[in-house]
Amino acid sequence: MKRSHFLQKTFGLVGASLVLPSLAAKASDQNLESAPFSLPALGYSFDALEPHIDKMTMEIHHDRHHKAYVDNLNKAVTGTPLASQTLESMMGQMSQLPAAVRNNGGGHWNHSFFWKLIGPATGSKPSAELAAQIQKDLGGIENFKAEFAKAATGRFGSGWAWLLWKEGKLVISSTPNQDNPLMDLAEVKGTPILALDVWEHAYYLKYQNKRADYISAFWNVVNWDFVSQQFSLIKK
Repeated sequence: MKRSHFLQKTFGLVGASLVLPSLAAKASDQNLESAPFSLPALGYSFDALEPHIDKMTMEIHHDRHHKAYVDNLNKAVTGTPLASQTLESMMGQMSQLPAAVRNNGGGHWNHSFFWKLIGPATGSKPSAELAAQIQKDLGGIENFKAEFAKAATGRFGSGWAWLLWKEGKLVISSTPNQDNPLMDLAEVKGTPILALDVWEHAYYLKYQNKRADYISAFWNVVNWDFVSQQFSLIKK
């Protein structure tokens, strides 16, 4: 499946080609009632991931941090040609867009994806198809988790760890800040299947500086049903 079709199914995005805009007349802070982007619902309660991710962290993470990315993205694009573009089309031209669009557009996309791939513990596990691919490309689930943890702990400062589909195989990578592998400027480009937010705001209230403990706890809240569905869509 082409990446654009995968993203349309995952996020309901409508593909659009990007006509590079001139942003010289960027909109000032104005009434954003008709803003193009909005904060998606979390889909479960703030305490649904306890004890692995605490209620207050989830509330602050979603209602404040993610909302700030959405609000700032809307401020950056409202009144410009970018207001009619999708996040997907922006990702493909991000190297040519302002930092405010890169940082906040990336933050909005990344978090919208992240909320879907975590959830209340359901006992789910990778589908047989995904498990077989993990075995083939990454040496099995335990080795995959270890290598993914290395990518997450090794990301200096803030950023994300990713499991990607790239050129017919699964690949692990990481990106700084709110960049993601869909961006044309990413060092390793591919289609995300799984992601972990390693910004301190994602874990500091419970885990303080112990990022490794947060990464270990993450596996308890992965929604493998969703992750497996994304993998299946990409391979079609």
